[in-house]
Amino acid sequence: MEYLTLFLIFCKIGVVSFGGGYSMLPMIQDEVVSRGWLTEGELMNFIGVAESTPGPIAVNLATFIGSSQAGILGALCATVGVVLPSFIIILIIASVFKTFLQNRWVQGALVGIRGVIVGLICATGLWMAVQIFFLTGENGTFGFDWRAAAIGAGLLAEIFLFRKFTGRSPSPIILILTAAALGMLLYMI
Repeated sequence: MEYLTLFLIFCKIGVVSFGGGYSMLPMIQDEVVSRGWLTEGELMNFIGVAESTPGPIAVNLATFIGSSQAGILGALCATVGVVLPSFIIILIIASVFKTFLQNRWVQGALVGIRGVIVGLICATGLWMAVQIFFLTGENGTFGFDWRAAAIGAGLLAEIFLFRKFTGRSPSPIILILTAAALGMLLYMI
């Protein structure tokens, strides 16, 4: 039964989440934490790992969460659940692509969806910032985490300096490695 639950929960997330993996995070957070599958802190760790590994964040999260709840088969059920709706929707859109996009109702809906996507991504960013900088410990106690702020400031400085001297943005891989090194250094103190 847990396999079916994982599949259906992630299928629901995949059906109603527009705008990519980051717009799915609020819904994933709501479903996973409310069911007691993960704590807020554990979910933040999963998000960090999912962001650092190759592939879409929503697929990686579904795989990690499914695996944590029901092993390899749970990972498969959650992953298929989150991917299947998009796959079916894209197949349908691809078959009627040209006429579909020229429809004024569809164009209006897509413009409306853009605003929601921006809002969801901003809400996710704010939620993650609060989790990272102000909530500490597994029980979610409130307090400012100066180490997380130092890592954030270090990354901003790296981005600024890299852009100043090269005229382009640093590679996300470099930023991830820098954040990991700073995290190991500051959290071992």
